[in-house]
Amino acid sequence: MVDQMGGPLGLTYSVVPVIVFVLANTFLSLTPTIALSITAGVGLFVVRLVRGERIASAVGSLVSVAVAIGIVMWTGSARDFFVVGIWASLAGFVLTAGSLLARRPVSGVIWNAVHGGRNNWRAHPGDLRAHDIATAFAALVFGARFVIQQWLYVQSNTGGLGIARLAMGTPLTILAALLVVWAFRRSTTSMRATTSPASDDRRPERTLP
Repeated sequence: MVDQMGGPLGLTYSVVPVIVFVLANTFLSLTPTIALSITAGVGLFVVRLVRGERIASAVGSLVSVAVAIGIVMWTGSARDFFVVGIWASLAGFVLTAGSLLARRPVSGVIWNAVHGGRNNWRAHPGDLRAHDIATAFAALVFGARFVIQQWLYVQSNTGGLGIARLAMGTPLTILAALLVVWAFRRSTTSMRATTSPASDDRRPERTLP
């Protein structure tokens, strides 16, 4: 999963545009801040390609920066650099919390889809509980991000938004990913135990003379 996101360095690179934008906005006007952020985004895109990262990962990072900068240029407000992430957090919370209420935790739904979509994983209490825990933590992360960052957005606290984005970004994403991996592995182990032929360790009956 980390490899899909560009590896450890890829996760680190993802926060660089945020740092550049917040620092530049602290000391410069909006126009040079935008210019520096665009330069940082393009520079990181080139570096990631040179490192041999997946093109989709590098392009996705560049597009996210371009969209954020485009919104800032459109509205003329530095705080709008974070608006996409704020509403994405709300969408993530609605999805994960809604799946819990429906008793179909989204991590379990994804696991089932990856494994053919025909596994009765919800019939196993241990597996269902594991996916409940993983999805509940993801919902907590998404909800906390939205509440805190939306409050800072209303306060027009761009510096606070940058700090919150860094503190609640990669570290919490890694923790959520670890819980999802744990739930996936538990379900996979249960599936293999269910589908593999039972070992026949019964000894043959002895026939009395």
